[in-house]
Amino acid sequence: MNYITKRHIIKIPTDISVYYCITNHIVIFENSFIRKVLRLKTRLIFENDKKILKITRESLSSISNNEKKKLKAIQATQVALIKQMLLETSLFSCKKLNLIGVGFRVSVLNVLDFNLLYFKLGYSHAIYFKVPKGLKVFCLKSNKLFIIGNSYLFVTQIAALIRSYKAPEPYKGKGILYASEKVVLKEGKKV
Repeated sequence: MNYITKRHIIKIPTDISVYYCITNHIVIFENSFIRKVLRLKTRLIFENDKKILKITRESLSSISNNEKKKLKAIQATQVALIKQMLLETSLFSCKKLNLIGVGFRVSVLNVLDFNLLYFKLGYSHAIYFKVPKGLKVFCLKSNKLFIIGNSYLFVTQIAALIRSYKAPEPYKGKGILYASEKVVLKEGKKV
């Protein structure tokens, strides 16, 4: 039995092309500007006329009895990964960082073929960060930073790495914060 329910059926948008290779157990999602590849652990049923993917619980390799108990979880994980891939191929991800503190500044430098971020964060030295390929970085103001890319996971990892240079401290709230983040300030010592 395949155990396909409504939540295991994914409708594919019209602007995304899907290629499914049964022998290599991979599925490719392609748009006009990006291509994403995913290796599968369970079998897919692809209905090309309706643009629908059905994820089954049928394993692609021989598995033990212990692994058979995990097939339901693997099927749900497979659905989540495919939905994430479809989102990444059709939309861009964006993270906004705010620098809060007196003298905290960021600017984008274009040196040769590299994009560098130049941070002044109250340390005795400046911090330089090389922007990886596949990401776009904008500074509309000297204390606001936008990171844009195709992969949600990659954008959030880079934003977390930049935030770790000056994590917000709990007494004054200074540091690098996400746009939606609120810092709950602690009460200082009373004399």
